Amino acid sequence: MKSKLAIVGLMLFTIFIGFGIIIPVLPELVTEASEKSANWHTGAMLAVYSLMSFLLSPLWGGLSERIGRRPVIMTGVIGFAVSFLLFGMSGDHLWMMYASRVLGGLFSGAVVSCIVAYVADITTEEERTKGMAVVGMSIGLGFTFGPGFGGLLSQITLHTPFYAASALSLIVFVAAWFSLTESLPPEKRASRDRGKRVSRWTAFQGPLKYLYVLAFFVTFSLAILEATLQLFGMEKFGVTPLQVGMMFFFCGLAGALVQGGVVRRRVKVGQEGQYIAIGLVISAAGFFLLLTANSWGMATVYLCIFGIGNSLIKPCVTSLITQKTTVGQGVASGLNSSMDSLGRIVGPLLGAALLGATSWLPFVVSGVLSLAALGLLAQFRSQDRRQKAHA
Repeated sequence: MKSKLAIVGLMLFTIFIGFGIIIPVLPELVTEASEKSANWHTGAMLAVYSLMSFLLSPLWGGLSERIGRRPVIMTGVIGFAVSFLLFGMSGDHLWMMYASRVLGGLFSGAVVSCIVAYVADITTEEERTKGMAVVGMSIGLGFTFGPGFGGLLSQITLHTPFYAASALSLIVFVAAWFSLTESLPPEKRASRDRGKRVSRWTAFQGPLKYLYVLAFFVTFSLAILEATLQLFGMEKFGVTPLQVGMMFFFCGLAGALVQGGVVRRRVKVGQEGQYIAIGLVISAAGFFLLLTANSWGMATVYLCIFGIGNSLIKPCVTSLITQKTTVGQGVASGLNSSMDSLGRIVGPLLGAALLGATSWLPFVVSGVLSLAALGLLAQFRSQDRRQKAHA
């Protein structure tokens, strides 16, 4: 089992490096191709990737129930490699950039949705948490190293990061071809295919609906930041792709340290709400402080403050959802993932529109949304207490 977890963890790491690698180089590439509409195209390219993943992940998951996990995962990895190769070859052709992002979102949905199911297949109930921890760690590391990886390789050319991501995906594909075995035998596929499929939206009920909307707000504001920070920094203090990559790397590192040192060790059952509230306030402070940054160093410190707050919120929200859900864990996690995807669809588009209006507006709106989410948290805690009293 350990070798299987290692290879699927490497796959997820590769996919999310690919997601993060584009952050420090996309605004520069889009500006070269279409300077007047750079804001809009940056937001749209980030959004279309998440839109494709959101729409097609359930279809990939259903296909894997019928034909097995392995062929779907392998198709996803090779398709993902092709999408990055296409972006590397795009030059200044916007249509090729968009085609690459559509393909990337389409095939990343195949990998991510099916790997979670694969891990559930190969682990017992007692081992499930450890298996999902590998999934979470791989995604987090990919997000952390992706922007840094993109920033460093952009020193060669702006398209080099995409060729490197494509090559990495091909290497992972070859490794998986020889080591990844099927987790869903034919007899189980037949029995599952006869079962009734439950919509992920059935989890949106009771006090938990406020947590799901809160999760949307958190990802939504993060996506606004990812879409606009470099363009804001380019205008205000001449930030480079390498510097943006390092900013997000340090932000991810700060978040990882907080998750490992604070969330894992200090947050007890029943304390999640307190830490979510603290995280929302810290995140809002990070957004507002970024407005005052006039150098790369200051912006990096303030982005790390945001990252610390964000790292307190997400695991605590997920923990509460798993504790309080009245539907299956798969359905609950599916809805949580959908909220994440929706935030990444709408956030970049709104961020681009706000940045087009005035450079400081995306950060003010994101900070206000973080504080507004405190109201959602209060509603959840109030209704949860009321539900317990009537139980």
